[in-house]
Amino acid sequence: MNKIIYILIKHWKRLIIFLILFVVYFLSLPKQLFKDPTSTVLFSKNNELLGATIAKDGQWRFPELDSVPYKFKHCLIQFEDAYFYKHFGFNPVSIGKAFFENRRAKRIVRGGSTITQQVIRLSRKNKERSYTEKLKELILATRLEFRYSKEKILNLYSSHAPFGGNVVGLEMAAWRYYGLRPNQLSWAESATLAVLPNAPSLIYPGKNQIKLKNKRNRLLKKLYQKNIIDSITYVLAIEEELPQKPYTLPTLSQHFLQEIRKEHEGKRVVSSIDYFLQKQVNNLTSQHYQLMKQNEVHNLAALVLDIETRKVIAYIGNSPTSVKNHKDVNNVISPRSTGSTLKPFLFAHMLESGDLLPTQLLKDIPTDIAGYIPKNFDLRYDGAVPANEALTRSLNIPAVRSLRKYGLQKFLEDLKDYDIKNINKSADYYGLSLVLGGAEASLWDLCKVFAGYAGTVNHYETLKHNYYENEFQEPSYLNSKMVDYGKVKEKSKHIDAGSAYITLNTLTEVNRPLSDQAWKYYDSSQKIAWKTGTSFGNKDAWAIGTTSKYVVGVWVGNSDGEGRPDVTGVGSAAPLLFKIFDILPKSDWFLEPYEDLLEENVCEESGYLALPICEKTKKRISKNGVRAKSCPYHKQIQLDASETYRVNSNCSPTNQMKIKTWFVLPPLVAYFYKQKNPDYTKIPDYLEECNIAEKNVIDFIFPVKYKSKLSLTKGNDGKLNPVILKLTHTNPNAKIFWYLDGEFIKQTVDYHELPVVANIGEHVITVIDDFGNEFKRILIIQ
Repeated sequence: MNKIIYILIKHWKRLIIFLILFVVYFLSLPKQLFKDPTSTVLFSKNNELLGATIAKDGQWRFPELDSVPYKFKHCLIQFEDAYFYKHFGFNPVSIGKAFFENRRAKRIVRGGSTITQQVIRLSRKNKERSYTEKLKELILATRLEFRYSKEKILNLYSSHAPFGGNVVGLEMAAWRYYGLRPNQLSWAESATLAVLPNAPSLIYPGKNQIKLKNKRNRLLKKLYQKNIIDSITYVLAIEEELPQKPYTLPTLSQHFLQEIRKEHEGKRVVSSIDYFLQKQVNNLTSQHYQLMKQNEVHNLAALVLDIETRKVIAYIGNSPTSVKNHKDVNNVISPRSTGSTLKPFLFAHMLESGDLLPTQLLKDIPTDIAGYIPKNFDLRYDGAVPANEALTRSLNIPAVRSLRKYGLQKFLEDLKDYDIKNINKSADYYGLSLVLGGAEASLWDLCKVFAGYAGTVNHYETLKHNYYENEFQEPSYLNSKMVDYGKVKEKSKHIDAGSAYITLNTLTEVNRPLSDQAWKYYDSSQKIAWKTGTSFGNKDAWAIGTTSKYVVGVWVGNSDGEGRPDVTGVGSAAPLLFKIFDILPKSDWFLEPYEDLLEENVCEESGYLALPICEKTKKRISKNGVRAKSCPYHKQIQLDASETYRVNSNCSPTNQMKIKTWFVLPPLVAYFYKQKNPDYTKIPDYLEECNIAEKNVIDFIFPVKYKSKLSLTKGNDGKLNPVILKLTHTNPNAKIFWYLDGEFIKQTVDYHELPVVANIGEHVITVIDDFGNEFKRILIIQ
């Protein structure tokens, strides 16, 4: 010990110098050799390349490889550094030979660099060759050997070597020149790429073919002589042609790639996209685009989600259109007018709250709510229509009246709970048009909500009648990311399984496009819950559907918002939706969540909870459906012995009266209802001697509101056109007496329509029937 201390004291200067040199040597190599930007590279879950973006510096440079393929590794070592596994960063023999040959030629004709030294030179940006620079490379090469394994050094070289033009790295070169992954290259192809970093200019198509082929063949011969390849492989390899033209990288989902790039720029991303499905959906959307552009509709989007994993398995952001037609817009995430796509969610929440039963009659009549006058797509009225039919036919007036009943603010909060990002304004901003397309949402968010409904029903049984906390979560696009549904709760945060199931089951009855209308008659067909949407002005066409396993969403329109005639959900988007479903694996329908539904008697004609006097039918309803109203449309009336007229105790003996149940709708509802339901029978009239005044026998068809503002138009003769007043009466033989501002105008029988020309100002319209019933409307002529 004393001797060691003595030596340290005696040689302390040398020791300090040694330590300083050691520290300098240790720190001489940067922690990160290469800081060049790399391409964002996107793979499918099948490990197939979907696409890549060019790096920020304009080079095609993929992120570093995990390993170097067997064939290329042998080609590279035999061509560049045959003693790679035997030296420690540099080869003195090669350096000596290079030194003497370069001195003899008085210029650099040969390099003595090992692969390790070349990695250092690449990391130092290929500085000018000199003996000083060579010395630095040699020192850094030995340091690199200390830090990394031989395989890692090969990997660094293969990932950063130049391969001609703006192609950097083996992986990009394999795609560029052969359209293959590196591990798919043949011996001849691997040899061609192995010689390129030494002379990358040889690869230009149509030039230097003989030089490049000779270099390649010399390498192949060496591989044969070293027994790395056999004679047959050698003979076949030298016969292979050189690449004649560059290949384009796959572009199967460019818009998806741009989205990936926002969070994973410069990285290698393995997505959840199914490569083969993506190719099929690409073909279908391309074919559909060719049809749509004949109507000058240039853009579309399609999204396919796996419900259980909640992952994206196909993603089409736009059609294969031109820059002029906004091909770069990603229509999967762009907010668009929702059209009627929100109607199923209102239906479901009204079922859950008990405000609605599935077959309950809803009014479909002319409606004016504070100046907002919704219209059905066909501009017609049904009078009354079952709620499930109103949804499947996408009727606007019942939807608006339902929203008013349920509560605009309440429904808006429901939508915000689904995290539909673009629905973020106040109830006053949207108004009742919210359910008809007054809001905007993306295809991404709407598909997410449909997946949440499907997942709610699917998981109800597997969770033993419970719910996941995060059922309506964001879909994932990373293959490695596992879905996290959160904690299991007794009650759903969003929608219960029973209401979701009834809604999805109802949506299977939406009329399919002409080519699919006979689907019920084929055993191979599957049930699909789907909904269309068409925005005002035919700007957006939607079709979104779900089975128990997949959600498919389609949007069709013009990205710049230009509307086109005949652009509708059912005509423009639905055909593509069903073609995509056709290529997906068939799914069984959802299991009915029996424990979350009740079986109750409902009135067969009205769909309300049945009264004792109704003809009943059993229906499964949501648990809160028992809170719904009993049928308001069935009455017990007293008839004479012939059952022809109504009577009362003032005009008929009690023992001669017959009691009968009658289905009676309000006059205005009945007026439109009987036009489509010829079996509807109006309530009988009273015997003449039983004449009494009744309430609710008269109803105005126009104007509907008690107080209405109107502007009169002028005809071709310059005179004001009249206002056409119109009403209906439960008694078709009733006489109506019309009064304007207290003055009698006219009497009508059978058809109660009256043209009226009035001066600017406020006027009172009074009508009185021959039973003494009186109704009024106030008109303000502007």
